[in-house]
Amino acid sequence: MKYIVILGDGMADWPLEELGQKTPLEYAHTPVMDELAKRSEVGMAQTIPEGMSPGSDTANLSVMGYDPRKYYTGRSPLEALSIGIDMKPEDMVFRCNIVTLTEKDAPYEEQVILDHCSDEICTEDSRVLLEAVLSQMDYPEYVFYPGTGYRHCMIWEKGQKPRLTPPHDVLGQTIGQYLPDNEDFLAMQKKSYEILKDHPINVERKKKGLHPANSFWFWGAGTKPALSSFFEEHQKKGAMISAVDLLKGIAVGASMDNITVEGANGGFDTNYEGKADAAVKALTEDGYDFVYVHVEAPDEMGHQGHIDKKIKSIEFLDSRVIARVKAGLDASGEDYRMMILPDHPTPIAARTHVSDPVPYLLYDSKNPQNHTWNYNEREVRAASGETVCGWDLMNHLLQQK
Repeated sequence: MKYIVILGDGMADWPLEELGQKTPLEYAHTPVMDELAKRSEVGMAQTIPEGMSPGSDTANLSVMGYDPRKYYTGRSPLEALSIGIDMKPEDMVFRCNIVTLTEKDAPYEEQVILDHCSDEICTEDSRVLLEAVLSQMDYPEYVFYPGTGYRHCMIWEKGQKPRLTPPHDVLGQTIGQYLPDNEDFLAMQKKSYEILKDHPINVERKKKGLHPANSFWFWGAGTKPALSSFFEEHQKKGAMISAVDLLKGIAVGASMDNITVEGANGGFDTNYEGKADAAVKALTEDGYDFVYVHVEAPDEMGHQGHIDKKIKSIEFLDSRVIARVKAGLDASGEDYRMMILPDHPTPIAARTHVSDPVPYLLYDSKNPQNHTWNYNEREVRAASGETVCGWDLMNHLLQQK
């Protein structure tokens, strides 16, 4: 038996007036997920523990079978693992986004945050901008490491945890009240803005109608995590397929392999087919028992408030990932169990993560069921009973008690 999770990050949503009070998932044309749902167990899962902030870090730990209340030490340390940063237990690790602020003729504190990902700036340009800032700053106690896209990491040896706010939580708002209460952090953010707003890369981006990547933004502080091995927990050889450093870091922490897919970039135009093909190959040719396929696009479109693109990203997940994985596994003759779900909702109306339960479907190729429901929040909620604990899903998928 082979096992696979296909996760549409932030795919769940709230009903929208523009869609006739349907959610993007309900509105999207998803014939493969709908047909699978009719042959599957469906239910609602609470992936965010009560009292914890809703994020892809805590939510994906849950789906991976790790109780965030026990294992979560912060988002940035998980990403640092994927980059290969050698962290000491006493180090404090931070995410450094390069975000888009307005460029009003006003003090830094009066700017508004427009975009937490600078129109999904590519890794190459983002690294040039990171180096441009670092070459003009003198804060030797802080060490920066380039990441993927707009996402970078910073280490503060034996550091502390200042008040920080995730940038995607305050989109469209004046930044003054959300700035760090640490003088160095605030000074670095201000200095980055001075350097980046007129950088040639951003001049060209603005000419093309793209958001400039014009300011550092620090958040997601934490210390070195200590996850247990996925294999030791479940006796399954596992692999992660994701373009996002956070998910890669969870895999490293869980002693799983990361499978790199050319053209997978964590954005709307990622290599969907490449991820699907890599998953099938891992399960049918390369000896893996379990694969976790993560697709970031629905979450990014939720943050950006793009209704049409969020719908399209869900349709791409259905037609270009799930359909391809199912066809490949069916053709291989392997028996398999496949779970499809979001990690958390990223509602268009909120443009950030929320803690609402998420719908899942669990398909067993050896035991197809017979139902009438489709896969969306409304129908799964109506079909399911009690909401299950998110970190129990992995044992359920793997048929472990």
